[in-house]
Amino acid sequence: MESSLMDTSATTLFPAAGGRRRAGRVLSCSWSSKEYRVGASYSIGRMLSGVRSAAHKRLLRSEPADLLGINWSDSSSSNGTGGQHHHWWTAFKNNFVLESSEDEYGGVVVDAGRLPSDKAAFTRSLAASLSYWKSVGRKGVWLKLPVDRSEFVPIAVKEGFKYHHAEEAYVMLTYWIPEEPCMLPANASHQVGVGGFVINDQMEVLVVQEKYCGSTLDGAWKLPTGFILASEEIFTGATREVKEETGVDTEFVDVVAFRHAHNVAFQKSDLFFICMLRPVSNEIKIDETEIQAAKWMPLAEFVKQPFIQEDHMFQKIMDICIQRLRKCYCGLTAHNVISKFDGRRSTLYYNLSEPEDVNCSAA
Repeated sequence: MESSLMDTSATTLFPAAGGRRRAGRVLSCSWSSKEYRVGASYSIGRMLSGVRSAAHKRLLRSEPADLLGINWSDSSSSNGTGGQHHHWWTAFKNNFVLESSEDEYGGVVVDAGRLPSDKAAFTRSLAASLSYWKSVGRKGVWLKLPVDRSEFVPIAVKEGFKYHHAEEAYVMLTYWIPEEPCMLPANASHQVGVGGFVINDQMEVLVVQEKYCGSTLDGAWKLPTGFILASEEIFTGATREVKEETGVDTEFVDVVAFRHAHNVAFQKSDLFFICMLRPVSNEIKIDETEIQAAKWMPLAEFVKQPFIQEDHMFQKIMDICIQRLRKCYCGLTAHNVISKFDGRRSTLYYNLSEPEDVNCSAA
């Protein structure tokens, strides 16, 4: 059987008649179920280990039954060929197809915790899995490879898997089976940042000087800013960043504005939310790893800085914040909601025509 797999000049991967005769001997009903399972595993293992180049491509285009040259339509009897087909199919799936679950879109999510332990076994299982998933009409394949299985990445890429994203502990790869445009969602396209506009009763703004910044902000006093963490709310990220950089505790009031920019870091888009925060403490204790200095600065002095006066976007942000202080503008407040669509709790940001916040009287 191995010689026929390697013979790429043959008109078929398996000669039909010979394939039936050999399969017939393997699937003989006189075998016990244990002998049958061993025979099936051994035969398919030899089959897959012999796959190379053009023969390997034929494997991925064929159903498991076709690879053996057997026509299961000849009999549907449970004691005949139909029963043998069922046993072969079950043996093929149980012994070689990677453990996985089906997602709601007809795709496959491979179980990262039950991957083979060595490269040879993974190579065989991956080829068999693609053949099986194609035969049963699966679409997208999600393959998560942990760091301790990183040696499997080149094998998957050689099979046609594409990089999707990577985290500290794993890399995610995908494979689109149908011969049509890929419908799998792309990797996350945005990073999300927050800035805290914290102002006290003396009309002083909490500002910082960063240790590491571009030349345009060298020596400038700016608002505390940073990126939100995974699964973190916008308002939680804003209060956390202010606390980490300055040591000042704050309460979220509302989102006064947000900026959307593209091709920022690693060609990702960027969402940046300006949040108005109310201070509940005054003592400053800076994070010396990131921050050079922090202080309470009079609002008028802060706005007069050249980097604000010479930049249209910063000017606009300050104008909005001042209008908010004058109660001529209402920002977006956070409201917990539950949608029947997915049953999840989430946060919806919006303003009201009749604001509940006594500090915002704008209609």
